[in-house]
Amino acid sequence: MATFAYFALNGFLMGMWIVHIPGVEHRAGISHAVLGWLLLLLGAGAFVGMQVVGPLTDRFGARTVVPLSAALCSLTLLLPGLAAHTWTLGAALLLLGVGNGCLDVSMNAHAVQVERGYRRPVMSAFHATFSIGGVLASLVGARTLALNWSPAATLGAATLLGLAVAALAAPALLPSTGSPAPDPGAGTPDAAAATPRARRTTPRHIWILAGLALMIMLCEGVANDWSALHLRTVLDAPAATAALAYGAFATTMTLGRFLADRAADRFGPVLILRYGAATAAVGLTAAALSPWIPLALAGWAVFGAGLSGCVPQLFSAAGHLDPDNAGANVSRVAGLGYLGMLAGPAVIGPLTHLIPLNLTLFLPVAFCAVATISAGVLRPQPPSPAPRETEPAA
Repeated sequence: MATFAYFALNGFLMGMWIVHIPGVEHRAGISHAVLGWLLLLLGAGAFVGMQVVGPLTDRFGARTVVPLSAALCSLTLLLPGLAAHTWTLGAALLLLGVGNGCLDVSMNAHAVQVERGYRRPVMSAFHATFSIGGVLASLVGARTLALNWSPAATLGAATLLGLAVAALAAPALLPSTGSPAPDPGAGTPDAAAATPRARRTTPRHIWILAGLALMIMLCEGVANDWSALHLRTVLDAPAATAALAYGAFATTMTLGRFLADRAADRFGPVLILRYGAATAAVGLTAAALSPWIPLALAGWAVFGAGLSGCVPQLFSAAGHLDPDNAGANVSRVAGLGYLGMLAGPAVIGPLTHLIPLNLTLFLPVAFCAVATISAGVLRPQPPSPAPRETEPAA
């Protein structure tokens, strides 16, 4: 329950920022173009935070790092509401990104630890709770905006709530599992020195998982930024109807994540990724080629349902590969995945100058096809034996 609380908190904090983007933009006196560039600082800060906090989580334990990361993310949420100039807003977004990245990786590393003790998949449910936190933020933000609260006041209240949740949920987190017993043959100085080097080297398997996370999360980013525009510009749908495209995607994404854990427990993560990515490819293909608005909406909904269980399986596999380095491994997969989500708009945008928007959607379809073919990477990997020096015969 404490882990659910931190996932919901992360979704709520980032949702509160998203809801108040127009107000923050107006207070800082910047254009949409400048805001777009400043948002890159948010992504850069998140990537840095992810890479820094992963090893720290392995060293000090998620029970220590998760509450501190939640407090940092809560405190930095207030900064954009106080920014009055371009450079202050840029600095605020950079720090908010760091806080978000720290909380993202540390809570996922702890979720892996919970899943290991729970003895069945629960990662997808945690990610679904993140989405629910975002929905709650949209409802709270809409209400405070209707009451004419300033962004600083609303974000300040959210900061206080975040600090309270970070403190109250901390005692219920699991203690660090600790390191396994040392190898009796690793007592020599050379062998002891080799062990830290092995831990600092990211296994090739992790980079494969990270590459798949980049492709899958790029697909999610495309849905976030281009689903409504697809219906508006390609099918000439009314603005209110076009907005339903993202709503259909987000709804099935959330519902699918609540169901994915049971399916993964019964059928295994390989089938979840393989058939989920294949389903997503079929859904997006239908949306891209459809001449009818209802079929396009159904396609975006199927796309969300297919993708719903994919990323949690990748995060879970990265964390379980090496329990001692779960934080660092999750940070690699989450970091590249986050870059993929940011790259979605940047990749699709220039392509629309060359081909119609609906045809650019076949790039994420191709990525889903790659994930379908590569799903076998989620099969449990045998532990690699540590290198040892040849010992003389007794």
